[in-house]
Amino acid sequence: MNIHGRPMRTIWPAADGSGEVEIIDQTRLPYEIAVVRLRTLDDAVRAIVDMQVRGAPLIGVAAAYGLCLALREDASDAGLEIARSRLIAARPTAVNLAWAVQEMLAVVLSHPLGERLEAAWVRAAEMADEDVATCQAIGRHGAALIADRAERRRGARVNILTHCNAGWLATVDWGTALAPIYTAHRAGIDLHVWVDETRPRNQGASLTAFELGQEGVPHTIIADNVGGHLMQHGQVDLCIVGSDRTTRTGDVCNKIGTYLKALAAKDNGVPFYAALPASTLDWTLTDGVAQIPIEQRDAREVTHMTGRGVSGELMTVEIGAPGSPAANYAFDVTPARLITGIVTERGMARASEAGLLGLYPERAPLD
Repeated sequence: MNIHGRPMRTIWPAADGSGEVEIIDQTRLPYEIAVVRLRTLDDAVRAIVDMQVRGAPLIGVAAAYGLCLALREDASDAGLEIARSRLIAARPTAVNLAWAVQEMLAVVLSHPLGERLEAAWVRAAEMADEDVATCQAIGRHGAALIADRAERRRGARVNILTHCNAGWLATVDWGTALAPIYTAHRAGIDLHVWVDETRPRNQGASLTAFELGQEGVPHTIIADNVGGHLMQHGQVDLCIVGSDRTTRTGDVCNKIGTYLKALAAKDNGVPFYAALPASTLDWTLTDGVAQIPIEQRDAREVTHMTGRGVSGELMTVEIGAPGSPAANYAFDVTPARLITGIVTERGMARASEAGLLGLYPERAPLD
C-alpha cells in the first residue's frame, strides 16, 4: 500500500545485506514515518511488546524474522528454545505469533546447524509473501460483500464501520478488514468508512485513518461509543473487523470494544463480518469467552494519552484522576451468534464449526 504515493510493506529484510530487519515504527505514526532496524532477538521481542509492530498477522511475520535474528546469535537447539519461549510470550492473545514460531521451528530443526540460518531467512520471506497473497484474497472475497450492498443501494454510498486497525499496518500489506475496502475502492465503488478511535491506544484514529487517507478512501473518525447511534439512524450498512484469534466454532477475539459493536449491529439488523487469515484460526478452542487468554496491558495506556501539541511537538498528558487505578483489557470476545460471516482467503463462511470446516475440510476430526 502507499505512503505519500510510495508502495511500502510494514517489515522487510534490510537491503544492505547486513542480515538485519527493518520495520515501520507504528508508535510514531501518524505524525512521523520512521523506519527502525532490528538487529537482535531482543530488538524483535521489544518491537512486538512495545507495539512498534502490531496486528496479529504482522506480529507473526515479525516473530519469524525475530527467529532469524536469534539464529545469528545462537543456532543451537537450546538457543532456539530460548527464542521460542521469549517470542511466544511477547503477546499472549494473538495466535498468529505462536503459529509463525512453530512454522519456523519445523523448518529450522529439519536442517543441520550450519544450514539453519539460511533456511530460516527463506521461510520467513515466504511467510511474508504468503501473508500479502492471503490478504489480497481476503480483499477480493470481502469486496464482493461491499459490491452487493452497493447494488442493493442502487449505487448510493456504502457506509462501513470498522474497529481498531486491521489494515495493511496490521499485516505485511493490504490488511484483513480493510483489504475488502481497498479492493472495492479501487474498483470504483462509492464508499465511506466510519473509523472508531479505539481507545486506549487509538489505533483507529491514528493508524486506520492514516492509511485510509494515504489511499484516498473517504472516512470519518468517530468516538468509540458513536457506532450504535449511527446504526440506529441507518448510517451504517455493514461492519467489518479483524481478529486476533478465532475459535473453531466461530467466536472472534478482537480489540476491546468489538463485542459492543456486534451487539449494536445485531440490535439494528446491520451485517457484522470478521475478516481474517487461516493463521488466526485456533482449531484447538471451542469457547472463546472461556478459553482465549486476554492480554492486560499497562494501566498507563488508559490514564495517559500521547498526541501532538499546537506547536507540533509530541507530548504525553494525564487524562485520568491522579491516583485512581485503571484496568486495561486489550481484547474481548464476540460470540459466533452475533457474527454474520467470517471472510478468509478461501471465501466467506458462517461463524460456526460447520461453516469454517466447509472452507477448511482438512481440519475436520478423523473418525
